Amino acid sequence: MECTFFVSLSTRLMGFSLSLLLIFSVIFSNVVTGNAFKGTYGVNYGRIADNLPSPRSVVTLLKAAKIKNIRIYDADHEVLKAFKGSGIEIIVGLGNEYLKEISVGEDRAMYWIKENVQPFLPGTKIVGIAVGNEILGGDDHALWEVLLPSVKNVYAALRQAGLGKSVAVSSPHSEAVFTNSYPPSACVFREDVLIYMKPLLQFFSQIGSPFYINAYPFLAYKSDPEHIDINYALFKSNSGIVDAKTHLHYDNMFDAQIDAAYAALEKAGFPKMEVIVSETGWASSGDANEAGATRQHARTYNYNLRKRLAKKKGTPYRPKTVVRAYIFALFNENLKPGPTSERHFGLFNHDGSMSYDIGFTGLKESSAVSSLLSFKESWLGSSHSLAFATCTTVLLLVLAS
Repeated sequence: MECTFFVSLSTRLMGFSLSLLLIFSVIFSNVVTGNAFKGTYGVNYGRIADNLPSPRSVVTLLKAAKIKNIRIYDADHEVLKAFKGSGIEIIVGLGNEYLKEISVGEDRAMYWIKENVQPFLPGTKIVGIAVGNEILGGDDHALWEVLLPSVKNVYAALRQAGLGKSVAVSSPHSEAVFTNSYPPSACVFREDVLIYMKPLLQFFSQIGSPFYINAYPFLAYKSDPEHIDINYALFKSNSGIVDAKTHLHYDNMFDAQIDAAYAALEKAGFPKMEVIVSETGWASSGDANEAGATRQHARTYNYNLRKRLAKKKGTPYRPKTVVRAYIFALFNENLKPGPTSERHFGLFNHDGSMSYDIGFTGLKESSAVSSLLSFKESWLGSSHSLAFATCTTVLLLVLAS
C-alpha cells in the first residue's frame, strides 16, 4: 500500500516538474539566451578611411591582442568573410539609412538578414545586430518614428529564420537622450525622447536586450575643461565626487556616466535592465579648441580603462553587474568628417602600428612575423595530422585486442 502510494506520488511530482519546465520554456522562448559579449573588453572596428589594413590582417591583429568582441557599423561582406573561423564575436550594424525601408515590413528585414547575416553563419560568429546608431536625441526626427518598427521587424525576421536565440537585437544611444547626468542619481531621459524611448525599452525588456550607451568622458571634459578635473576623467588619482542622494563616491567619470544611465532607466520603469557601453574612447589629437585631445591623455585613458575592465567589477550603484565596454576605435580613420579629434580615436594607426602603448602588439608586416605565422600554421597542421594518426592507431589496437 505504502509502496503504491509513493510510486503514485513520485509519478505526479514528475508530471508537475515537466509541466513547470514546459511553462518556463514558453515564457522564455522569446528571450535571447546567448551571451553576445565574451569577457568585458571589445572594440569598434570603424572603416571610414582609405588606408587601413585588409580585413584578414585585422583578424591577425585582434587575435594577437586577444580581443574577442568587435562591433562594425555595417555588414560588409569582405569583413564578414575574413572573420570566418576566427572565433571573434561580431555585432553588425544596420545603418541609419536603411531604417525607413526596414520599418515598412518584416519582409524587408528578412531580405536584409538573408543577404547580410545568414550566408556567413555559423563560420563567422555574428552575435548581434545594432539597428541604427544614436537615433533618439539626434537631429533626424523622422528616424525616431521608425526605430521601434525597424527593431521589431528585425527581431521577427531573426525568429522566423531560426536565429532569434543566437543573434541579439540592440540600438546604441548617445548621451543626448538624457536631460542631465550630474550627479548620476539625477539623470533622466529627455521628455521628448522618452515618448519613443519607453516603448523601445519595453520591447528590449521583453526580448532580454540590454541598454547600449555611447559614454565619452572625453566629450564631457572637452565641453567644460574649467570645471571638470582631468584626473577624474582619466581614472587618475583625484578626490572624486559624492552623489548627495545616494551617498555614493565616484573616483572616475566613466563609472558615473554608467550609473547615470542606470538611474534614468530606473526612473523610466526598467530597474533590471543591464547597461553596456557601446562606445568609449579618447582622441589622441584635436583642434586648438578641443581640450584634452593629446596622445598622452588618450594613452592614459585607454590604459586605465583596460585595467578597470579587466577587474570585472561593477559600478558604485550596480556593484554586482560587471561593466562591459567596446572601445572606440580600432583605427584612426582619415576620412571621418568633423573636427580633427574624429580622425584620431584609434588604438592603432592606419598601418597597424600602435598609436600608443597600452599593452597590445601592433601589426608588423615583417619577415620575422611572416616566418612565425608560417611556422605556427605549419606546426598546427602537422600536430593535427599526428594526433589523428595516433588516435587511429590506438583505435585499431583496441579493436584487434
